[in-house]
Amino acid sequence: MERTWSFQTAEQLATALRAGDVSSVELTDEAIARIEREDKVINAICVPDFDRARAAARSADEARARGEDRPLLGIPVTIKESYDVAGLPTTWGMPEHRDYLPAEDAVQVSRLKAAGAVVLGKTNVPLGLQDIQTFNQIYGTTNNPWDHDRTSGGSSGGSAAALASGFGALSIGSDLAGSLRTPAHFCGIYAHKPTLGLVPTRGMIAPPAPPLPVDLDLAVAGPMARTARDLTLLLDVMAGPDPLTHGIAYDVTLPPARHERLRDFRVLVIDQHPLIPTGSAVLAGVNRVADALADSGARVERHSSLLPDLTEAGTLYMQFLFSGSVARFPVDEYEQLRTRAAGLSADDQSLAAAQLRAMVFSHREWIEISNRRELHRHGWRQLFSEFDVVVCPITPTPAFPHDHDPNVLERRIAIDGVEHPYFDQLVWAGLATMPGLPATAVPAGRSPEGLPVGVQLIGPMFEDRTPLRLAELLEPAGQTGSV
Repeated sequence: MERTWSFQTAEQLATALRAGDVSSVELTDEAIARIEREDKVINAICVPDFDRARAAARSADEARARGEDRPLLGIPVTIKESYDVAGLPTTWGMPEHRDYLPAEDAVQVSRLKAAGAVVLGKTNVPLGLQDIQTFNQIYGTTNNPWDHDRTSGGSSGGSAAALASGFGALSIGSDLAGSLRTPAHFCGIYAHKPTLGLVPTRGMIAPPAPPLPVDLDLAVAGPMARTARDLTLLLDVMAGPDPLTHGIAYDVTLPPARHERLRDFRVLVIDQHPLIPTGSAVLAGVNRVADALADSGARVERHSSLLPDLTEAGTLYMQFLFSGSVARFPVDEYEQLRTRAAGLSADDQSLAAAQLRAMVFSHREWIEISNRRELHRHGWRQLFSEFDVVVCPITPTPAFPHDHDPNVLERRIAIDGVEHPYFDQLVWAGLATMPGLPATAVPAGRSPEGLPVGVQLIGPMFEDRTPLRLAELLEPAGQTGSV
């Protein structure tokens, strides 16, 4: 039987390429054939770039023949649609920008190409990258490879579905509200949300804004893969300052992982949030990881007085998230929000009220919550003096059925049969996002319906290698996100 490469890891492909067991042209042709055959029902690859991919593969093989070797030389990858790729449209799913063609590659696309990666094309996103699902009027809906009636997640849902379907070995996405971690959780793959500021994002900006450096308050760019080791491989390519803001690009030396053996890790497990219940399938996944750690001799705790207040953390996160979401709203829509916010009762302390008030924050109010965030960051520093990693859910449920109700505020998420406001499920993702901490999404088994379930491993700021290493040590031999 002829060997296939579609679900091999990037590390395995690199080894095979170096050994001469396969060529980049062969890998690329196989990946393209698989996409053309399988993607009709998944709809993960929204902008194919097959001709240039084949040319890049030929160049990679020629480079290797000359004795060159780079971290991703000849390895087929995909890229989230929101990243600029010269010659390909960048729309962010917005119909008015369907013909927008950037003139240059995003900094991360340049880094992948410099590392030798072969770009197969771009992966689908939700409208404006502002949903937990992936669909838009230009490219349609991306389905979950495990159940086509369910979402692949968002906003990096196309990238996660591509990896789970064997369309390339690696992908790059972004994360503001779990946009790396939620699709990984829903599709059974791995993703890493880096420490805020570790990975430059220039060239990943909504059109038609110019591709200039932007000081993002919450959002990060990050790697996606089918194994934890591949996440580290790709992060090492992506990390490092933007030469436009630091003069020259230079290597980033992150601290090594705190430990190399499971039994040496000190882990805090959190499975309940005061603002939303945890569904039984996700709870079981968290417990499977907790049990695996305990069985390996790790110190596993379920409570700590050092944990920052989760209710305030969730509220602060929603305030940051929603205050930033209205920056480009038309004046008349903004005034309508001001009127609605003014009509709220002072006693209404719900998440929905916090979100609405945040949309019309003054600069003074924003500074106030920014100061509160610094107190939370200090709380996390204290916690990570006693623990190495926090294990917790990414969302309260596995992948949910497609819900394209245009009134997003009317959508609901069903948790064990009980409905809750749709966006409340973001509080788990916000636990790492609000303070800017690194978080690695790892598979944690399946739900009773056979859907993937993931958890996140949150680590100390700029100690990304600690949760990444723990993810590697937890990874069963040969496990991938393949369907």
